[in-house]
Amino acid sequence: MSMSEEEIEKWTMESRNKELPMSISCSSFEVLDPHDPVISRLATQLFKKTNDYLQGEMAAGQEHYTLIEDLNRLTITKYADLKNLASNLNKSLVEYNELYIQKIKPLLEQIDMIHTQVTKLEASAYRLDSYTKQLKARFIELEDK
Repeated sequence: MSMSEEEIEKWTMESRNKELPMSISCSSFEVLDPHDPVISRLATQLFKKTNDYLQGEMAAGQEHYTLIEDLNRLTITKYADLKNLASNLNKSLVEYNELYIQKIKPLLEQIDMIHTQVTKLEASAYRLDSYTKQLKARFIELEDK
């Protein structure tokens, strides 16, 4: 069941014309007006506790902000240290590569050449040993005849 516009308007006009009983302390707050002392005390406590709560929230927010600033400073310092470390490692790596190319690589190449020569010499020594054994065997054979 819906109300017509006239009924709605009539109903709202009637409710406006009715006077609702309201206490003076509820209608406005004037410093010099007498108020119910219980309501005044409770309102004062409410405002103090709300103030304390808001002050605590603001202090916590400030502490979080300060903590984040400290963490940012420490992070900046840590990354600067890591950058310096990486730079020093890069310099050391470049120096070691140069040292390898200039001094160690030629020595390793010499070692490889010496190894190749020793392998050839060893093969020659085995052939010479085999040949001397054959000569000894022929010499013994010729002596026996």
